[in-house]
Order: sequence, then structure tokens, then C-alpha cells
Amino acid sequence: MQVESGVNLFDFTREHKLKNVVAAKVNGKVLDLNYTLDKESDVEFIDINSQEGLEILRHSAAHIMAEAIQTLFKEAKFAIGPAIENGFYYDVDVGRPLTQDDLQSVETQMKKIVGANYPFKRKDTSKQEALKFFKEKNDEYKVEIIESIPDEQVSLYQQGDFVDFCRGPHIPSTGYLKHFKLLSVASAYFRGDETRPSMQRIYGTAFATKEDLENYLNFLEEVKKRDHRKLGKELDLFSINDEVGAGFVIWHPKGAILREIIETFEKKEHINRGYEFVKGPELLKTQLWKISGHYDNYRENMYFTEVENVSFGIKPMNCLGHIQVYKSRLRSYKELPKRFFELGVVHRHEKSGVLHGLLRVREFTQDDAHIFCTKEQLNDEIIGVLDFVKYAMDIFNFDYEMEISTRPEKSIGTDEDWQNATNALINALENTKRPYQINEGDGAFYGPKIDVKLKDAIGRKWQCATIQCDFTLPERFNLEYIDKDGLPKRPVMVHRVILGSIERFVAVLIENYAGDFPLWLAPIQARVVPISEKFEDYATKVYKQLKDADIRVDIEKRNETIAKKVRFAELEKIPYILVVGQKEYESQGVSIRKRKIGDLGFRSVNEFIEIVKSEAGGVL
Repeated sequence: MQVESGVNLFDFTREHKLKNVVAAKVNGKVLDLNYTLDKESDVEFIDINSQEGLEILRHSAAHIMAEAIQTLFKEAKFAIGPAIENGFYYDVDVGRPLTQDDLQSVETQMKKIVGANYPFKRKDTSKQEALKFFKEKNDEYKVEIIESIPDEQVSLYQQGDFVDFCRGPHIPSTGYLKHFKLLSVASAYFRGDETRPSMQRIYGTAFATKEDLENYLNFLEEVKKRDHRKLGKELDLFSINDEVGAGFVIWHPKGAILREIIETFEKKEHINRGYEFVKGPELLKTQLWKISGHYDNYRENMYFTEVENVSFGIKPMNCLGHIQVYKSRLRSYKELPKRFFELGVVHRHEKSGVLHGLLRVREFTQDDAHIFCTKEQLNDEIIGVLDFVKYAMDIFNFDYEMEISTRPEKSIGTDEDWQNATNALINALENTKRPYQINEGDGAFYGPKIDVKLKDAIGRKWQCATIQCDFTLPERFNLEYIDKDGLPKRPVMVHRVILGSIERFVAVLIENYAGDFPLWLAPIQARVVPISEKFEDYATKVYKQLKDADIRVDIEKRNETIAKKVRFAELEKIPYILVVGQKEYESQGVSIRKRKIGDLGFRSVNEFIEIVKSEAGGVL
């Protein structure tokens, strides 16, 4: 709408009863509501329920939290306090680690500040004046941040007794923050640099309505219950410990079985789709990584070592080994496409601060494949991978979305090659009428890619499959095939994973199913539970019958009551409990309890085997 000169935006919203407005776009620029127009302008008011409105609310919440911290910790120093997805944080230095009790005190103080309804006041000033102010406060973090910006004019915001360096905008007053919660505290290095001081990062969340806040807090509780690190320990699947080293996973028997189920599925499906299995070394000469461009564009993520004064790189991905297989002899057009598959172990140098259970590790296994094909075959090969992704996601019961990630700033190859590769991905998606979005600048350094983001049971998105189109590495490694005209031609290379990192995919499965796996995936499908020691021999006989039928089964031999034995199996989320006692021994059968359903009654062992085979669905 057009608003005339001299109008104060806050007064305008009150006069026209524009509820829930927190800021405004004036001629396209987002400004505080306390702004008075200096000329007739096009004004678009920002509602607190909109994404822009929530970001303003949350950024203001970070300032209010900082004021509360300053009230409680007089010598506190501050770095940055941005809005983030679903919340906000502030990096602060209070001279010691903060506790959950401290968070409660800060939240209580925030409520007092909200109740006082202090206005947010903006002051435009010179960079030098701002530096003088924060130097007098002895806040070296703010001083460094201000010194790093090129602008000579800056803005400060004040609410109550707290003054912060900020470009804004903010809510009109602290009273607009009604529904918020502080969530956690963690350590964070100043400016993300491990060589700089460690600060305390306090996370919080804020919403426009009480209902939205409660829904989000309930969602966080559900996330906490599904945390794969917690469930991995409870279900005895895997461990990660400092004695071995951060980011390196130790797989326990049940976790190793789960991996084997997934990997067996993958091997079978790759064979069905014409892939050939290969295996490359984990160490390759550094010279190869220089030719590929990894050394210049990716070496900060790699580990290097020396063997007899020769430098080697530990592979962060499998493509160079597969290139060597292709180059091992002259290829004909009649051989193409060549599809090489490897469950390849790779290592990447991740900082300790970003390591997170199985989701972010330093060693992992990729279901990695590289397709070498002609330009004419490229569209069909990409479509073939898209079909494979759909089949796998259907098997695991995941919905998913796709986006094309385009050329990043740090990249290799010609503009023409990048355009051809990007067009190939777009054409394959459009030819098959698959919806997608564009993610600018997030491709691999050697080519664009389709990123597949699956959705779990509670709506979270996870990056797993990728399909990368590469005209560049075949050029760098001088890959050729002899075409039907007898002349050498350059193949195109498709890098792809279906599930991605096996470690990461297992984490997603654990959290998606909350550890309660479907029967075909369950590491232990059934547990035989003898009522007493007297029936252990019969329990062992049942166990062997099920083993012979390829059912994953164990036997409970702990000296506990039957109630406790059943409870143990339930806590371990085992799908079927087979109780055996006098009746079962005499009738040569089992009494079946199914997880979440209960007692299914007596069945013969063969009947139970048929039940399992039918429910597992023949996936494996």
C-alpha cells in the first residue's frame, strides 16, 4: 500500500488496527515500526506469523536474552546472537561454563524484561563511536566484529540497559516476545575458529503463538526419544569412545547385523541393475588427488601420510579408484555404459565440534558407484539411477524431495561442461515429470548434482542419495573409448550414491523407527524365552529350527523370572517373543507375543516360520 510522507509506521498500525505487525518493508527495505516516512512510500507490513516476522521476533529474543545475561553476569561479554531455523542463540563469555540452573535463571530474568515492555531503540552512529563504546565496556569480541566490517556508519540497538551492535530490524518492544523457551547450552569457538576462545552458546526458541511453541517443544521431546545415539546404546548397536577416537564407530553384533542386512540388499539390487563390483585402495598417491582437483579444492577435508618419502592421500571418496579400473584397458563404445559399484570405506577430516553420532563421522562406508557412458546414454543412465532411488526409498518406506545443486564458487571445469552437466540433470527430471527445486551454488567442485532429501516419520529431512554429472574428471584423467567410427571419444561420468553413507543411513533408520525396526530390518527378529531352566533344552531346539529357517533369533538364558525376561525383550524392541514351557514342550510349539500387539497364542514352530516369512515380505 502507498503511505504518505510524515507517517510513523507504528502509529499507522494502531490507527488501522493492523494486529500482529512487527516490522515493515518500505520500498522493499525492511525497517523497524518506529520509522517515520520521509516521503510517500510503498509499504508492506510484516506479520509476526510470517517467516520474516518470526526471524525478527527470534533475533529480538536473542537481544532480550543477552540483556538478561548482562543483568545476571555483570562482566559478560558478547559475540553474535542471530535468529536460526526455529529459534535463536547467543555466544557469550561469562568466565565459566553455564549450567541448566543458569539457563533457568536467564529465562526468569527474560520474563521480567518482557514484562517491562522496553522499547527497542535504534541509533545510527559512526563506526569509531561504536568502537569507543564497546572498548569502554571491555568487550573485545564486539570490538573485533565491528573492526572487521567495511562500513563507516553502523547502527546500535538498545532495550532497557542493554546496547548491542546490530543492523536490525527488531520488534517494537520487548513485550512482543510472549512465547519462548531456552533449550540448551554448548561450547562454541569465537568465529568458529578452534584457535580462538571457547564461548558459551545458549540456544532458545520463540513462536508467535502458545500453541506453536507447545507443538515445537513436543516435537523436540519426540526427537530426544528418537536420538540414535541414545537408542544405539540402549539397543547395543554401536559405540563411539575417546579411547578409540572421536568420529570412529565401533559396531556391536546387532549393529553389524543391521548393516549386513542393508548391504546385502544393496549388493543384490546393484547386480540386478547391471553394476559390476570393484574395490579400490584406501591410500592413493597425492599426485592423483592433484590431477583430480581434490588437492586444491578439498584437501582441508582429507588426511595425508607418507610411505617411503612418497606422499599419499587417504581417500575421502571412491571415484579415483573407479577411474583407474576404467583406464586399465582400452574401452569400446560397445562396452558402455560401465557401472562400477563399491561399498567403499572413506575418511574425511571433520572438526570435533561438528561430529554427531553416526550422522557426522570421520570414517564411513558409501554405497558408491560411477557410471561411464556416452553423451547419448547419459539421460537414460540418470533416469535409471532415479528409478533405483525410488525403489530403495519405497522399500524403506520414505517419502523424499529432490533439488539440483549448481556450480559453487570453488570449482573446476569449463562453463560449457557445467552447463551441459546441469542440463542433463534437469532434462532427466523433467522427462520423467519429477518435481525439483534449484539449490544455487551447492554442487560438488567437479559437477552439479541432484540431492535427494528423504522425510522421516516426524517430518525431518535428511540428505542421503546424490546423483552427480561430471564432464570434468574424464577430461583430467584423459578417459577415452573407441567409438563406432574408430575415433577416440570422451565418456561422461556419473557419480552416485543411493543410500549414501551407511553410517548416516543407519542413524536415520534408528530415528525414523525410534529403534523399533520393521521385521525385515530387525537385527533380532525373535527371542526364545524358556519359562525356567528346565525348558532350556527345548528352547535350544526351537532356536536351532528357526536358525535353520534363516530367521534371526537368540535365546534368553538369564536366571530371571519370566516377567523380567519378557520385559528385557520388550525394552530391546524385539518383534517376537516365543515363550516355551511345559505346554509348549508337550505340544512341540511356541506361545507367541508380538511387540505392540500382545499374545497371539500357541503355534507350531513351522507355523511361526511362515508368519515371519510372510511379514518380512521377501525383501531379503
